[in-house]
Amino acid sequence: MTRILNANNWINTIIIAFVSTSVLAGNTQKNERSVLDKDLSVFALNEVKLKDSWISKREDLNRSYLYRLDAERLLHNFRVNAGIKSDAKPLDGWENPGIGLRGHFTGHYLSACASEIAQTGDTLLKRRIDYMVLALAECQQKLGGKYLSAFPEKDFDALEKGQWVWAPYYTYHKVMQGLLDVYTLTGNKKAYELVLNMADFVEGRLANLSSEQIEKMLYTPNSNPGNEAGAMNEVLHNLYSVSKNEKHLKLAKIFDREWFSKPLANGVDILSGLHSNTHLVLVNGFAKRYENTHEKLYRDAAVNFWEILLHHHCYVNGSSSGPRPNPTTPTAMKAEHWGKADGLSATLSDEIAESCVSHNTQKLSATLFRWTANPQYADAYMNTFYNSVLALQNKEDGAVTYHLPLSSPRTKKFLKENDFRCCNGTGIEAFTQLNANVYFHNNASIWVNLFVPSEVNWKEQGVILEQTNNFPEDQKTTISVRANSPTHFALNLFIPSWANSKTRILVNGITIQIPIKPLSYVKIDRQWKTGDKVELQFVFDYRIQSMSDNKNVIALSYGPVLLAFETGSELILKGSQKEILSGITKSSNELSFSLKNGDTTYKLMPFYQITGQSFGVYATIRNEY
Repeated sequence: MTRILNANNWINTIIIAFVSTSVLAGNTQKNERSVLDKDLSVFALNEVKLKDSWISKREDLNRSYLYRLDAERLLHNFRVNAGIKSDAKPLDGWENPGIGLRGHFTGHYLSACASEIAQTGDTLLKRRIDYMVLALAECQQKLGGKYLSAFPEKDFDALEKGQWVWAPYYTYHKVMQGLLDVYTLTGNKKAYELVLNMADFVEGRLANLSSEQIEKMLYTPNSNPGNEAGAMNEVLHNLYSVSKNEKHLKLAKIFDREWFSKPLANGVDILSGLHSNTHLVLVNGFAKRYENTHEKLYRDAAVNFWEILLHHHCYVNGSSSGPRPNPTTPTAMKAEHWGKADGLSATLSDEIAESCVSHNTQKLSATLFRWTANPQYADAYMNTFYNSVLALQNKEDGAVTYHLPLSSPRTKKFLKENDFRCCNGTGIEAFTQLNANVYFHNNASIWVNLFVPSEVNWKEQGVILEQTNNFPEDQKTTISVRANSPTHFALNLFIPSWANSKTRILVNGITIQIPIKPLSYVKIDRQWKTGDKVELQFVFDYRIQSMSDNKNVIALSYGPVLLAFETGSELILKGSQKEILSGITKSSNELSFSLKNGDTTYKLMPFYQITGQSFGVYATIRNEY
C-alpha cells in the first residue's frame, strides 16, 4: 500500500511549503517579481560534478575539441602583431590574419579552459594556459606594456575617427575576460597583471576623447554595427569586483550607455531593429553594475529587458534574433537582429537564433534567479538548456551551430573546427559549464533547478546531494543525502511550468500529499541525515505552443522536451490543436514519436537529438472549409 504524508501535519519533522510566484497569462503582460533580493549563491564549478550521462558526454566532446587546438596557432596573430617571430600556421576563418576580429577566439579559449580547469583540475589544460599567459605577457611587453591584441592599435584610431572597422573593443574585451577568468578560476597572477595593463590602455585612450566623441563611438542602433563594443562594460565591472579600484568602476560606467539603459529601466521596448548580441551583453554588464553598486536603475533595466525579450521577442526554445524589420545589409535580411515585438511568425529564416544570443540569455536568466529565487527564471533557464544550448551541439562530434533554424524544411549547419566564429567561442564556453546553475544555495536552503545527473558538495553544511536519473527519457529524478551529521536545511524542488497535477514527491519512500502548482518550488524543511532520499516523479504531457501573432503557427513539446519533425518539406498540418495532439504516439522505451495527421505520418524526436537530417520545429495549421 502507498504511504501518504499529509503536508498539513508535521510528521517526521518535515515541513512542506510552496514557494511560488504569480504569473499572468499571455505574452503581453509582465510577470510579477519579488521586490526584495534573495541574494542566493552559486556553487563553485568544482563543487558540482556531472555524473556519467548523455549530458556529461556532451561536455566530453567539447573537452576533446579543447585538447585538439594548438596553443602556438592560437598565439600566432598576437606574436605577429607584437613583432615576435612565429612559425605556426595561422588559423582560418574569423581568426585569419586579415580578419579584424582575430584574437577573439583565443579569449573564448582562455575562458573555456579556465572553467574546465576549475571544474576538473585538468593538468594538461592548466599547463597549456599557463604557457599561453606567459607568451601573451611577452607580446604585451613588446607592445609597450599596456596594449595586448592580435590586431594593430590603428584599428582603435579608425574607430575613434568614425571609420568602419570590425569591432576592436568587442575583440579586446574577449581577451580581457579570458585572462580575468584564468586569474579568478585558476589563480594565475600573471594573467591578472595583463588584464590590469589592458584596462590602463583603455583608460588612456578614452581620456583623450570628448563625451561627444565617446557617445558617437559607442552608439550602436545600426544594422550589424562595426563599432560593437562587446561586453566591455561587463568585463570592467567584473574587474572592479575583483580589484575594488574605483578607476575600473569609472571606466566600466563609460560603456554603460544611457540611450539604452534608461528606456529599459522605464520598461520601454526599444529592441526592434537592434543587433541582438551587441546589446544583450550590455544588459549582463548592467546586472553586474547593479551587483557592484546597488543602483536601482540597472537592476530595473536588466529585469525589464528580460521580460521584454522573453515575452515578446523569443521563440519557443528561449532563443531570439533573426531578420531586421528594415534591413540595410544582407545579413540583417535574415539574421542577428530583433524584430517587431510579438511579430515572430514572419521571421523564420534559416539564420535565426544565433547561438551567442542563447548563451547570453541563459546567463541573464541565471543572474536574475540568483537575485530573486523567482521560478520563472529557472523555467526559462531549463527551457534554454535543453532546447537551445544542447540543441546547438552535434551529439556525434561536438560541433556547434551559428544559427538554430526552427521552420521547415531546415538543417542544422554545424560550424567547422577552423571557422572560429563567435559561436564557436561561446559554444566551447557553454559546454564547459553544463554543471553550472543546477543548484543554488544560501545559509540554510538549497534549490534544485535542473534534473541533471550530478553531485553537489555543500561544504558549509557538510552535506553532499547526489542526483541520479536518466531525465528526460525517464520522467523522474532521485536526490540522495550524505551528511557529516544530521543537518537541518530546506530543500527547494523546482516544479516547472510544464508539470501537471500527477507529479509526485516522495521522501524516503513516503508520498507527500500536496497539490502541485506549476512554476513554483516545493520546500521540504527538515533535519536530514545520510541515506535520506527524495524522489520527484513527473508525468509528461504533450503540449502545443503557438506564436503570439499567429495561433496557427505551432510547436510541439513533450514535458520539457521540444520536439522536431523529420521532414523534407514544409510542415502543413490539418485539424484542431486537440486533434493534432491526439494523433501523437510515443515508442515504449525511448523519446521517439509519431504523429498521424490526415494521410501523413511524421516521425518526431527531441530537437537536441537532431544532427544531419532535414527537420522542422514550427508547423502551420491550415484547414480547408
